[in-house]
Amino acid sequence: MGLRFTVLSSGSTGNATVICDGETKLLVDAGLSARRVEQLMKEREVSGDQIDAILVTHEHSDHIKGLGAIARKYDLPVYANTKTWEALDKHIGTIAEPNRRIMETGTEEYFGNIRVESYGISHDAAEPVGYCFHSGGRKLAMATDLGYMSTKVKDVIGDSDAIILEANHDIEMLRMGRYPWNIKRRILSDLGHLSNEAAGEALLDIMTARTRAVYMAHLSQNHNLMDLARLTLNSVLEDRGVSLKERNIRLMDTYFDRPTKWEELGTD
Repeated sequence: MGLRFTVLSSGSTGNATVICDGETKLLVDAGLSARRVEQLMKEREVSGDQIDAILVTHEHSDHIKGLGAIARKYDLPVYANTKTWEALDKHIGTIAEPNRRIMETGTEEYFGNIRVESYGISHDAAEPVGYCFHSGGRKLAMATDLGYMSTKVKDVIGDSDAIILEANHDIEMLRMGRYPWNIKRRILSDLGHLSNEAAGEALLDIMTARTRAVYMAHLSQNHNLMDLARLTLNSVLEDRGVSLKERNIRLMDTYFDRPTKWEELGTD
């Protein structure tokens, strides 16, 4: 069947994504209340008892708010690296020892026929990671919550069929916004979030003839607009002579309040 996924919610108010291959279903992050995550999954005809494991990117609340409650309710294994577990423990309550799974940064795990590849990213968390998912000859890359995209990260996530890519903020909107300067400085730093411009620059290096869809993710509700993100990414690419339309690549929205439609990546 290959890979299919739905971004349940994306943004500073909460993040969660379901990836599956017809047999195995994985939940990446649970950054909303458990009840809300369940509601969003139900909209895509997924129930908590169908989830096989939860993967955690990092310990910030917009990625783990409902993690403990969901893991306990459905007796789910939770995967994170050692440093993230140390940071998680004081926030998510007790997780049964057999469900406390270690997946160190840079390693791979198989969940059924889905191979999950973990890679390190630059963000102000204990040891944040991104994930790539491989099944049926298809590849999905998730790259959000990173202050900049290193050559190493580009090498890992490049040549993907679909990419969930952070386009967090418009730089001028952020600079003119209401946040205190120390918060603005954090967001703009190498440990913060990718701007629309940075996302466009990254796309130039990571998309290939194989790429068919790019999902703009983790947009700031205060310092970005979906139409602005789309315009900026396209402008950056067109300035370099690259047209997504000509390359048959779809630039897709994500939402903080509703899930995306299922993206079907198929098989080779």
